[in-house]
Amino acid sequence: FLFFVCYRALIFPLLIREGKPTPFFTFVLALLFCVFNGYLQGRSLTTYATYPPGWLGDPCFITGFLGWLIGMTINIHSDHILRNLRKPGETGYKIPRGGMFEYVSGANFFGEILEWFGFALACCTTESLAFALCTLFILGSRARQHHK
Repeated sequence: FLFFVCYRALIFPLLIREGKPTPFFTFVLALLFCVFNGYLQGRSLTTYATYPPGWLGDPCFITGFLGWLIGMTINIHSDHILRNLRKPGETGYKIPRGGMFEYVSGANFFGEILEWFGFALACCTTESLAFALCTLFILGSRARQHHK
């Protein structure tokens, strides 16, 4: 969880080329969501979640971890493809090719949704499931808009 949050908050913004500015209200809502969710996940995992001995070897944890890892890999690779769609100074719409974009039009969204459902399965907490569902509804809506 912390690895991806650090990637998304610190590394990803440095990699983005110039693009459309983000509206301030959207930025504030995203910031509030991330702060609240980070607190909720951290508090849940450090204070309330209890796991039996051997949990890291449990099929539920292993499947969830692999889902998270595959989803994060798809997400980061898809972001790379999207960043490199246009050459500097080029404008206009381009359809991404390669990676999971060969199978789904919103590969970056698909990867992130898979990532957080894997996280929810590995953690088995109500909070992680709530985050995965929020991700599904928010990014699923955006994926549908992008597909159209």
